[in-house]
Amino acid sequence: MQAAARSLAAPRRLAPRSPRPVPLPRFFTASPRDPSPDPGPGPEVDRGLVSTLSRVLSDFRGPRHDLPAALRGFAPRITPDAAAAVLRRCRHLPVPSLRFFLFAAGLPGFSHLPDSLLILANSLAGARLFPLLRSLLSDLPPAALTRGLFPRLFRAYSRALLPDDAVRAFSSMAGFGFHPTLADFHSLLFALCHNGLVNHAEVFFRESGTHFDVSAKTYTILISGWAVVEKPENAQKLFDEMVERGVEPDVPAYNALVDALCRGGDIARAQEHLKDMQQSRGLVPDAATYGPFLRAACASKDARDALRVLDRMRMHDLTPNVFTYNAIIRLLCELGEIEEAYNILGEIITRGRIDKAVEVWEGMETRGFHPGAATYAVMIHGLSCKKGRLEEACGYFVMMVDEGIPPYQATCEVLRDRLTRHGLRDQLEVLIDRMRRSTSCTIQEMASIMRSSKRADETRSAGSDQELPVHDLDENEWRGKWKLGD
Repeated sequence: MQAAARSLAAPRRLAPRSPRPVPLPRFFTASPRDPSPDPGPGPEVDRGLVSTLSRVLSDFRGPRHDLPAALRGFAPRITPDAAAAVLRRCRHLPVPSLRFFLFAAGLPGFSHLPDSLLILANSLAGARLFPLLRSLLSDLPPAALTRGLFPRLFRAYSRALLPDDAVRAFSSMAGFGFHPTLADFHSLLFALCHNGLVNHAEVFFRESGTHFDVSAKTYTILISGWAVVEKPENAQKLFDEMVERGVEPDVPAYNALVDALCRGGDIARAQEHLKDMQQSRGLVPDAATYGPFLRAACASKDARDALRVLDRMRMHDLTPNVFTYNAIIRLLCELGEIEEAYNILGEIITRGRIDKAVEVWEGMETRGFHPGAATYAVMIHGLSCKKGRLEEACGYFVMMVDEGIPPYQATCEVLRDRLTRHGLRDQLEVLIDRMRRSTSCTIQEMASIMRSSKRADETRSAGSDQELPVHDLDENEWRGKWKLGD
């Protein structure tokens, strides 16, 4: 750690550190665990202290600031849990975090939690301060490191497009007392492939693969890498090699190959492999198997083909992910088939995937396609029927009113009855007041429906030539009313 302190202090001319030696043998306590992104300080941590120390790190971030002097008055109160909370909160301040880390490590009897090093390593690597990170790690005793640190190094070096450093980090594991496992091998391959460094990943695989009992997952990672860089011929060679070596391909392996072929435009060959995995291998495709076909259809602006693939997924009761839904809806909107896009949004709600529907909705808005009364009704009715989502339903209703879109009578009644049933009269009054202040005369007139159903038969559904029933609709009824999924 002295080297880390010197490399940090020399170029920045920081105030000299205390000559007291750092107690490396007791540098860390407890067992390693994977730190969560930002869980906040635990109940036993002094939150006020954490906030104050975080402000000090922010205020004394300059190279000439004497951060140790500013921290000295808090030294008796700094605990390992508090230090971890400060490092987590200040992860966007890598250099002050390192200085705080070194300061705390130098306190008498202080031992950092294993999480603290992982958090600091993420912070330094994210800022590409690799020399400081290497100096810090080289000064630590092997007992101070954890196996979980190395996958983070693989990812950080790969993101920085430094594949040789990522491989060196893998090779150094044994020197720190961690014999590389197949999981570590996969972590390195994935980090390289995920960042487009597939050539380096395959070279390393050829050189080191004999030391591990490679599996279908090993090949899947590499095949997926070639899919990312759109080299389907390389993906096919690896798949063939896997089969020749007697490694049985599984569904993820086929999915990776299908993805590579679809990205490369060879849809016919991808279809052949889809049949092969079912007929020759007896494997059952999942949603990820059909995703590449959907994306390929969307990329070629073939809406009919995309919908056909979606129908095949429905037949097998498979649900696409948000990205796939967004791709289809984007295509339909671009081709002017707005109603079809809204039908798909309704289908998502029909399947009970409200969260997914909200994500798709937001994606539609960012593309400039704004919903009408029917689409708002789908969201409001769907959220109203879900436990704990009534407030969100009110939010969509307010958006609708503010945009001057008159709601359907049934929409007003459903929301009114749900709020009344849950005793939320104040919230109901807010909505009524919002409607009365609307610039739309129709919306102003419909405010009475939110109070009582007496005048329901006198009010027609906005934007429709037909009246909707005045009674409250349960979940099955409103799904049928709006023909969701048709």
